[in-house]
Amino acid sequence: MDKKADILIVGGGPAGLAAAVAARKDGIENVLVLERDEELGGILNQCIHNGFGLHTFKEELTGPEYAQRYISQAEALGIPCLLHTIVVDISAEKDKKLVTAMNKKDGLFTIEAKAVVLAMGCRERSRGALNIPGYRPAGIYSAGTAQHYVNIEGRMPGKEVVILGSGDIGLIMARRMTLEGAKVKLVAELMPYSGGLKRNIVQCLEDYNIPLKLSHTVIHIDGKERVKGVTVAEVDNNRKPIPGTEEYISCDTLLLSCGLIPENELSAGLGVALNPVTAGPVVNESLETSVEGVFACGNVLHVHDLVDHVSEESYAAGEHAAAYVKEKRSVRAETVAIKCEGGVRYTVPSLLRVEYMEKEQVVRFRVGNVYRNVFLTVYFNDKIVIKQKKRVLLPGEMEQIKLKKSELEKFSDLKSITISIEEE
Repeated sequence: MDKKADILIVGGGPAGLAAAVAARKDGIENVLVLERDEELGGILNQCIHNGFGLHTFKEELTGPEYAQRYISQAEALGIPCLLHTIVVDISAEKDKKLVTAMNKKDGLFTIEAKAVVLAMGCRERSRGALNIPGYRPAGIYSAGTAQHYVNIEGRMPGKEVVILGSGDIGLIMARRMTLEGAKVKLVAELMPYSGGLKRNIVQCLEDYNIPLKLSHTVIHIDGKERVKGVTVAEVDNNRKPIPGTEEYISCDTLLLSCGLIPENELSAGLGVALNPVTAGPVVNESLETSVEGVFACGNVLHVHDLVDHVSEESYAAGEHAAAYVKEKRSVRAETVAIKCEGGVRYTVPSLLRVEYMEKEQVVRFRVGNVYRNVFLTVYFNDKIVIKQKKRVLLPGEMEQIKLKKSELEKFSDLKSITISIEEE
């Protein structure tokens, strides 16, 4: 095995594959993908529902079909991929990165790379992070685990289901469990708004008459050997249960869809600066982290709602990694911070080097509440350069805005860029 690579990509899901394809097409011959699973494609392999690819391929695909498009491209380009390979450490030296990994065939080994692309994806928030009182009976699953059982292994987790959290995976599993003959009694959401896409609320809940209770949570799990039921209560503005609102619902299964967390243990060990809001790396316009030559993309950077955006972003990361390897871009270029105000939670990227921008820079962001009839405003220093009317902004829907390089270059003393939500 070649112990050197120009660009090494950690993760063989949709993000890693898109980055690998872009880097190879940009002229980098020695691109290597490391994937811990037994096959490429990542989480898409268990997402058998449709709705993928409308932006990227202009047609509606299932998750496995979408993944196969990029797998086929990687194979056609001859990009090597090591499966069943776990990366245990990444370290950065002056002009190289050392990636330590292990698998059954090669044991523990180290690969020297000129650039690294982090594409490890994200994981689900577990029951342990939710502090729900009760025993630890059988019948409690994360929504993604239940999805794997049903779609990959052909096993049903239960027959009477309550779902806590209205993230997209939970909404999709409400429909999936119903189609497989289970009774989904309730979807409870702690926040006063859903965390999923509007289309999933309509297609997965409303179309099947599954009730969604906002500002509600599970306060107790009944059952010692197997789940017998859960107690649900309404919460106040401080997310504390309101006495007297308790309701017992009998069920044999509780699915948890309470948020996704980017897998950044490797990033933290490398010394990459992390954004406290997203739990993902802080990146600039090139999707480069605070460690020179290390790039991040996909759900390890911030949790996306559409895989098409993952692929678009990751393809750009692969191109920027290729440019870094070929040009050795200067890290001393002047950097401008993008600030968030008025309900904007974060932006990706959060730093800009104008001289390395494309003609247009896509800035993606999420809001922290439901906003109606507001203006999305962009300031360069204190001057308004963009003001867009928005009928509604939702936390579950990722937003984006495009900044033009030509406009930025007009400001010789540009100190900051601010993206804000403002009332009329």
